[in-house]
Amino acid sequence: MKLLSLPSRHPSLVVNAVIGVALLAGAFTVYRTFAGSEDGTAAVASERTVTVQQGTVTRTATADGTLESASTASASFETSGTVTEIKVTVGDKVKKGQVLAKVDPAAANRDLGAAEADLDAARDALDRAEDAGSDTSDAENQVTEAELKVDEAEAAVDGTVLKAPMTGTVTAVNGTLGSSSGSSGSSGGSSQGGQEGTTGTSTGFVEIADLTRMQVAAAFAEADATSLKEKQAATVTWNALGGVQQSARVAAVDPSATTTNSVVTYGVTLTLDKVPTGAKVGQTVSVSVTTGSVPDVVLVNAAALTTVGNRHTVTVITNGVPETRSVEIGLEGDSATEIKSGLTVGEQVVVKTTSISGGSQQGGFPAGGGGFPGGGMPAGGGMPGGGRGGQ
Repeated sequence: MKLLSLPSRHPSLVVNAVIGVALLAGAFTVYRTFAGSEDGTAAVASERTVTVQQGTVTRTATADGTLESASTASASFETSGTVTEIKVTVGDKVKKGQVLAKVDPAAANRDLGAAEADLDAARDALDRAEDAGSDTSDAENQVTEAELKVDEAEAAVDGTVLKAPMTGTVTAVNGTLGSSSGSSGSSGGSSQGGQEGTTGTSTGFVEIADLTRMQVAAAFAEADATSLKEKQAATVTWNALGGVQQSARVAAVDPSATTTNSVVTYGVTLTLDKVPTGAKVGQTVSVSVTTGSVPDVVLVNAAALTTVGNRHTVTVITNGVPETRSVEIGLEGDSATEIKSGLTVGEQVVVKTTSISGGSQQGGFPAGGGGFPGGGMPAGGGMPGGGRGGQ
């Protein structure tokens, strides 16, 4: 009995299959190039001419920022105790040294009385040693120690009264009557400052800010920060105030970077020349710092330049004839570039632009869904003949 042999797959069919896949991918690429994006748009290149002009070239660096007081201070009790009086509320204007709150002084007064009694006893002992003509060294040391304890006790009594470390406006009161206050001191965070001290928490019992002197804290990108310097002019814009703008100047640039989610930024502080009406601490603003400016120079639209390495060229139209010309550039501004040589005012140069045009195509392949006109692959599931061949 003779068995029938099944036709084997010819090697050429495998090659054809590979070629078919490559052709399909190529067709898809070509179609997408001419058909545009999936929303039916396509990039269209065009050219226009602009006139070489004379004027000012400006370069800026931009960032978002937050409005804050230029002078703040935290006030906290030096002595622990139960809060018995709070004399201010948020929004009150206070002067330096004004009483803000008090804690119960009973315990501190008792300690002071005991320290004063110990001092009297130490002085009596010193007097007796002097009268007896004996060594007074120990007695003198006891008096000195007792005097120090009295000084500490007096300071503790004074610490039951919380006073404003600076003139300003109360922005927070972080305590209530009957609560227990910590002894965390007062700290100033400003040019005016308050009492320097240590704080056990991030906020004091009362927070004070000078709302007549505002500044902006902004975070600039690493590339922009290298061009920022103190005293550079800036413009601050408030979206919350309907686009109100105010002039400002760079006051300080942080020497070290801050990295958040792998993004490196540098903190920059700017002082405002004037505080706009309605400006409030915490508002978000937009900051634009002028990092370079050259007046009265020959300039051209930045899009007219073609740069390859260190060589810069433009296309000049002379009597209708285009000419490629090398130029030397200076400051590269936000929209225009300074031309140091190679062009004169009034000449016409070519600017290439790219626009997006709409189309009726909706993306993908033409109707049929298979990648080729008429519905894609021929019937049979692959190459002609069903993908098999017998020899």
